[in-house]
Parts: sequence; structure tokens; C-alpha cells
Amino acid sequence: MKKMVMMCLVLLLGVGTCMAAKPAAQKKTVTTVFKTDVDCEHCVTRIMNNVPVLGKGIKDVQVDLPTKQVTVVYDASKNDVETIVKGLASLKVKAEPLPGDEESAQKE
Repeated sequence: MKKMVMMCLVLLLGVGTCMAAKPAAQKKTVTTVFKTDVDCEHCVTRIMNNVPVLGKGIKDVQVDLPTKQVTVVYDASKNDVETIVKGLASLKVKAEPLPGDEESAQKE
């Protein structure tokens, strides 16, 4: 009986160790550039002060006023382009992904 209990404990410990050694699900970081209608420093400030409105998983936001582009780096498992566009719309900023702009992805 003791041998059976010990075998079960060793088996359980082995399975637990294997599960702990398994790498976590890889996150996919995506960078997307949006063409927007920002035309003043106030618009830039409004975007930068309300980054959480753009959705979950936002890692970085850069606004380039002269070119009217917003670059967003985010976790693709938590967010997508449509959610970011809706978030910018809630800030009264019209945005669309640049045509032909391939979403560049990186695995962490």
C-alpha cells in the first residue's frame, strides 16, 4: 500500500514539474500604424492621456502630428485593430489602418 501511495506522489510530482517547465503561451506583439485626423497638440494630448480607452494590452502609443499618424503596439491576444479604432472614435479621432500596412508582429 505504501509503495502505491509513493508511486502516485512521485507521478504527481513529475507531472507538476513538467507543467511548470512548459513555456507560457507566447504573446504576439503587433504594431499597427493608423491614419488619423489629428490636427493640433490638444488632439495628441487627448490620445496620450486616454490610452486605456484604446483597449487592453496596449504597450506603446506614438502620435506623429505632422504626418497625422498614430502608431500602436499591442498584445494581439488582448486587442485588435477594430477595438483600437473604436477607442480612438470615442476620443473623437477618426482613424483607419494605413492601406497596405502589414501588421508587423513579434513574439516575445
